[in-house]
Amino acid sequence: MESQPLLRGSSARSKLPSWTLFLAVCAVGIGGTFQYGYNVSIINAPTQHIHRFLNETWTNRYHKALNPDLLTFLWSVIASVFSLGGMCGALVGGSMAIRLGRKGALLMNNIIAMLASILMGISFPTGLFELLIAGRFLIGINSGVGICVQPLYLGEVAPKHLRGGMAMGSSIFLTGGILMGQIIGLRELLGEEMYWPLLLSSSCLPAFAQLLFLPWFPESPRYLLIDRGDELSCVKALKRFHGSSEYEREMEDIQRESFALDGEKAKKPWQLFTDRAVRWQLITVIVMTMGQQLSGINAIYFYATYVFEQAGISAEHIPYVTLGTGACECLTALTCGLLIDYVGRRYLIIGGYLLMTFWSIVLTFSLTYQELYPWVPYVSMTSIFAFILSFGLGPEQTEAVLLPGVLAGVLLRGCFPLLCNSRDKKQIFSGNRKGISQA
Repeated sequence: MESQPLLRGSSARSKLPSWTLFLAVCAVGIGGTFQYGYNVSIINAPTQHIHRFLNETWTNRYHKALNPDLLTFLWSVIASVFSLGGMCGALVGGSMAIRLGRKGALLMNNIIAMLASILMGISFPTGLFELLIAGRFLIGINSGVGICVQPLYLGEVAPKHLRGGMAMGSSIFLTGGILMGQIIGLRELLGEEMYWPLLLSSSCLPAFAQLLFLPWFPESPRYLLIDRGDELSCVKALKRFHGSSEYEREMEDIQRESFALDGEKAKKPWQLFTDRAVRWQLITVIVMTMGQQLSGINAIYFYATYVFEQAGISAEHIPYVTLGTGACECLTALTCGLLIDYVGRRYLIIGGYLLMTFWSIVLTFSLTYQELYPWVPYVSMTSIFAFILSFGLGPEQTEAVLLPGVLAGVLLRGCFPLLCNSRDKKQIFSGNRKGISQA
C-alpha cells in the first residue's frame, strides 16, 4: 500500500511529505546528527567524575598520585579523540555510502556505536581508562559517518520542493541531540557519580532505535538507479516515498541526472582542488565553514559558565541555565526554515554575523565593567543567549540549507558536512574548564 500525504488535497500534497517520508527522516536522524549532538553534550556532565576515576585508576595501578599536568593531558585526549574519530568517520563515510548504500552505511554505522557504548560502559568496572579513550574514538567515527550520510540520504529521498526543509532536518536533530544530552546529564537523571558509565554508554539507545526502525524504509532511489542500476527497486522506493501519483516527476529528475553523469565516478576530496568546474563552489564552502569556526561560538560556550557565575547564579543551578543554550538552538532550528522563505539565505547569513558582532561588543564591555553596577552581569548573560540565537538563526541553520545546494553539482558525497559544525570543539572547551580547574 502506498503512503498517503499527511493532509488531503492537492495543495497539501504539493507541500507536505508523505507519512513514509516523514518517518524515514525521523529514523535516519535519530542515528545520524542526533547521535552526534548527543555525544557532544553528554561528556560535559561527568567531567569531575571522570577526573576522579582517572586519579583512582592511576593510583591503584602505579601506587602514586597522578600528576596534574598528566591529568590534564588524559582528559584532553578523552575529550578531543571524539573529534579525531569524527574526522576519520567523515573520510570513510562517502565510500561507505557508495559501497553499502546510504541505508546500509547507516545501519552498519550503528554497530560501531554499540561497540563504543560497551567499551565506555565497562571502562569503570574494569579500571581501564584506555577503554574510555577507545570508546570515545569509536563513537566519534560513528558521528562522523552519520553526519555525512544522513544529509546525503535526506537530500536524495526528498522531493525537489522540500529539499531545503529536509536539509533543516539535520540541524533539528543535531540541536535536539545536544539538548537531550544536557537533560540526561542532570543530577536528577544520570548526572550522579555512580551513573556516569551509564551516561556515556547511553549512546547505544539511538543506535538501537535506528537498527529497529530504519530497515522498514526503502534505500535511496537515486542510489538504486545511478549506483546500482536497479530501476525497478528505484520505482518502488519512489512510490513509497512520494505516492503513485507523484513519483514520475522525481523519476524523471533522477534519470536526467543519470544521463548527465554519463559514467563519471565520484570524486575524492583532494580531486576537487584541481577541478575548475567546482572551484567557486569549493571556495564558497571553505569561506562559509571558516566563518562558522572563527565566529566565536566556541568561546561563548567556553565562558558561559563563568558569566553565569558572575551573574550570581549558584553552582547548583548553572546546569539548568545551561539548558537554555540548548533550548535556544532547538528554537532556532525549528523556526529558521520559516525565516529563510521570507528573508532569504544571504540576508540571514549577513544579518546573523552582524548581530553576533554587536552582541560580542556588548559582552566585551559588560565583562570589562561588570563590577561597577550590579545589573551589568545580567547584561552579559543576556548577550550570551542573544549571541547564540543570532548564530542559530543566521549562519548555522542557513548554511545548513545553502551548502547542500552549493555542492549539488559536485559528486563528492559526505566529506564537508562535518566541517560545517562548530560543536566538535565545544565539548573540549567546556569540559576542560569545568573539570580540570577543579581536579
